[in-house]
Amino acid sequence: MGVTARQISLALAAGLLAAFSASPSPAQDYPAHAVRIVVPFGAGGPADVAARLIGQALQERFGQPFVVENRTGAGGVIGTVEAAKSPADGYTLLMMSNTQTANESLLTAEQRKYDLMRDLAPIAPVNYSDLVIVVNPQVPAKTLAEFIALAKAQPGKLNYASSGQGTPYHMAGELFKAMAGIDVVHVPYRNSGEARSGVIGGQVQMMIDAVPAMAPNIGENQVRALATTGKQRSAVLPNVPTAGEAGVPGYEATVWLGLMAPAGTPKPVIDKLNSAVNAMVRRPDIVKLWTEQGAVPMSMTPEEFDKFLRGDIVKWADVVKKFDKS
Repeated sequence: MGVTARQISLALAAGLLAAFSASPSPAQDYPAHAVRIVVPFGAGGPADVAARLIGQALQERFGQPFVVENRTGAGGVIGTVEAAKSPADGYTLLMMSNTQTANESLLTAEQRKYDLMRDLAPIAPVNYSDLVIVVNPQVPAKTLAEFIALAKAQPGKLNYASSGQGTPYHMAGELFKAMAGIDVVHVPYRNSGEARSGVIGGQVQMMIDAVPAMAPNIGENQVRALATTGKQRSAVLPNVPTAGEAGVPGYEATVWLGLMAPAGTPKPVIDKLNSAVNAMVRRPDIVKLWTEQGAVPMSMTPEEFDKFLRGDIVKWADVVKKFDKS
């Protein structure tokens, strides 16, 4: 008895269906080789330190290397563009911060060469840290109120360091200037380490830096802490008042970190990474380490992180308008 064309077609369709059903999803075999985490900031800063910790945790979980690659410059733009233009396969990730959300309004599209929410896909947030306002010990101001009075007495004569245009430290500085009603000059450095050296060496008078990064320098009396920037006092620096307590009511600024991937990265891969990062930030040893450093773990789904990022873009756009007017 002969085989009809319809029977042949049905057999082929059944074979194809079986083949597709048996083929693994994009996430099942991920990662099959090394993954790189692009950090658009300098070595030794909060983003770099967190990326290396996360990379180690993900390597232990998945059995593949997660290699940190520092691509600094242009206020985080160079590294962000590198990640955004990489293949959307899950093998290039971006360690980002509120630098990227601030840059959406601080820089033009031509300057950025990317659109954050169009060209990158949210994976998960990592943590956030309060900041601390410090001055070189030679500055004749023992309190934040005294520093504000000093700056008002000589407008444009004092300066402050940041790790670059658009970074959380720059934005925190401009917000502080606007709310305190002072004129101090922004001096952008290439990275946090150089900015820190600038204020320790006295090339600049003031800096706003992450508590985990600056706390050792405060402890060694290389700088004088005037105020922290959270709603409550830092557990790491309990004797340092908040900016609200010290003379700038309502002032608040933090630096947060998160992971993104090139837009178009398969959703199962995004979800697999999200689950791994959320598990990592809940680990008791990680929570203990970050608590001691003044960092607070963050945990969200990719969809929640997407909403958070869009809200942060709006927040910093409002800040840019505020200090532009001032």
